[in-house]
Amino acid sequence: MLAAQRRDELLERLRTRGRVVAKEVAAELGTTEDTVRRDLRELAAAGLCQRVYGGALPASPATADLAARAGLATAGKAAVAAAAVRLVPAGGTVLLDGGSTALAVARALPPWLEVTVVTHSPVVAAALVEHPRAEVLVLGGRLFKHSGVTCGAATVEAAARVNADVLLLGVTGVHPAAGLTTGDAEEAAVKRALAARAAETHVLASSEKLGTASAHVVLPLSEVAGIVTDAPPEHPVAAALSAAGHRVLHA
Repeated sequence: MLAAQRRDELLERLRTRGRVVAKEVAAELGTTEDTVRRDLRELAAAGLCQRVYGGALPASPATADLAARAGLATAGKAAVAAAAVRLVPAGGTVLLDGGSTALAVARALPPWLEVTVVTHSPVVAAALVEHPRAEVLVLGGRLFKHSGVTCGAATVEAAARVNADVLLLGVTGVHPAAGLTTGDAEEAAVKRALAARAAETHVLASSEKLGTASAHVVLPLSEVAGIVTDAPPEHPVAAALSAAGHRVLHA
């Protein structure tokens, strides 16, 4: 089998099965594990898969910068946002992560809702300038321009002084095996720090993120209260998450 044919086969398996195990594929295709791993390295370099121990998972399409993500799956993000705002308690404190789905949540907060919003996203904070009853607190730190959020030690220290009722967490990948992932290590660390300060964490997961993975683990699925998604209950990954005992809230 030619190299191009092998790579096409690997991509098809990622699409239909949700993962590639190098040892299994090598045996089925009559080639070596080293050859399969080399193919996976090339696919990963092209952004077409996320390498993990023993093989690969589908790469998240949500690792582009904030401007590019703003135009990705807008209807799905709006649906997720509309469902997520129902998790925000009136008079309470919500930690709102950065990213395009979190921005959609900020815009969807009803104007009558009295709430304190704590965020490390200046973009999200700016979206709430005209909200008449929202108190907005911005966590400082180094601006990570790719995602439009602050990060680093200063952000983590600022988060440690916050107590919140709920965190609405943005990630780039939600996978039954890999858990919750994102594309930057510092950003992942800040997300964990935010989760540690909230009574419960809900994940904002439009359907294109389900079944995909990025390089850096944020949290295992067992540490969140729920996953808010626009995917229908029969979506294979949503169904697998529900079957594993994870709470999936369908928008």
